[in-house]
Amino acid sequence: MNYPRILLGAVSSNTGKTTITCAILQALKNRGMKLASFKCGPDYLDPLFHTQAIGVKSWNLDPFFTREETLNALLQEHADGMDFSIIEGVMGYFDGLGGASLEASTCQVAQATETPAVLLVSCKGLSLSMVAIIQGFLEYAKPNQIQGVILNQISPMLYPAMREKIQSELGVQVYGYFPPCPNFTLPSRRLGLIPAGELEQISAVLQGLAEQAEKTLDLDGLLALGRSAPTHTSPPIGLPLPKIPGISPKIAVARDAAFCFLYPDNLELLEKLGATLCFFSPLSDSHLPGCNGFLLPGGYPELYASTLSKNESMKASIRLAWTQGMPCVAEGGGFLYLHQSLMDTHGNTFPMVGTIPAACYPTDRLQRFGYLWLTAQKDQIFGPAKTAIPAHEFHYWESADPGGDFVAAKPTGTRTWTCGHASATQYAGFPHLYWYGNPSFAVHFYDACCAHHSRN
Repeated sequence: MNYPRILLGAVSSNTGKTTITCAILQALKNRGMKLASFKCGPDYLDPLFHTQAIGVKSWNLDPFFTREETLNALLQEHADGMDFSIIEGVMGYFDGLGGASLEASTCQVAQATETPAVLLVSCKGLSLSMVAIIQGFLEYAKPNQIQGVILNQISPMLYPAMREKIQSELGVQVYGYFPPCPNFTLPSRRLGLIPAGELEQISAVLQGLAEQAEKTLDLDGLLALGRSAPTHTSPPIGLPLPKIPGISPKIAVARDAAFCFLYPDNLELLEKLGATLCFFSPLSDSHLPGCNGFLLPGGYPELYASTLSKNESMKASIRLAWTQGMPCVAEGGGFLYLHQSLMDTHGNTFPMVGTIPAACYPTDRLQRFGYLWLTAQKDQIFGPAKTAIPAHEFHYWESADPGGDFVAAKPTGTRTWTCGHASATQYAGFPHLYWYGNPSFAVHFYDACCAHHSRN
């Protein structure tokens, strides 16, 4: 299958990957192209931004979460029928697990998918030194898929000389540049980009970035590079079969400004199994919709603690569903929402749902940030004891009772801890799960929802 694609990597974090990815996506969309976008790693917010702000569906590609054959199958599935796909990298191009491995790096995604990579170099404070930096990246860990360069934060006066140096001395194509654009910035908060739904005049910012891309990036050259990518034909992903065929349970998914950390692949996997999804807002709806199970994803409940607390009917509806054993998965911010109380960003404490009889509160630093392996300590909603799945944590808030039904272990080193509340029908905890890492987790949750459907 032929699906044109490029990957945008960078020398380091905070060098403009997302800004330039969005600029190119918006410019190509303005040309009338059908697009797909992807984000390396476990980040929710960049894909959410691509979808909300630009209207381009976006998914994650994470080689820690999945095997390479699954990674390629998902890329192929989502890129099928598109005119072009862009994969946005994460951190520095070679930065992987533990800071000392290529595993789970942007480079590994490029290698696994045989995608031509374009290296984004921030030139602020640099001139000839940028040539040495690029040479180092080209020479390191060959073959590394780097086939082009974009220069960011460089003056139009300096660019022609640097382009000539790079192309003549290093033999790599330069696909244009971006000058400093102080009027076209994408603001962020502590967990990443601010969701597009919260930004005023975002359309004008994106159109400004797209206009700049048309002026100073070689978009036609990037399209030609993407069309040179090798063809792939990946076999479909094999999934465990549900226990109860012929049933389509209805699964409600919280989705609003407070709960927005969702992996689209997780939802699509449930639909492949046969579920019907519906969406609700704990902020504005009065109760759970009629359903056989529900998901409370991560997000920013601490920013909306007062509004969530005042919605007594929704809290009562979720509390009743939980106490009656309706299947539920609550991750990160969804886990915080289930607590007895939640302290907001100003130090005010508000009553929440109360099914986790403990308080949660802010801390001054990230708690247990990064990848982990999650292993069940007992039979529970996701399967039997010792069932394991790769997962991710990224939170500033902490709980007085984080749970103890799973053991979490860092993929490098020896650090472990207990976490998560689980029963035969429910899971609540800080770790976020990507179900293609172990599809049996999704199948067991789906089976629990089918069983609820049959009983009711």
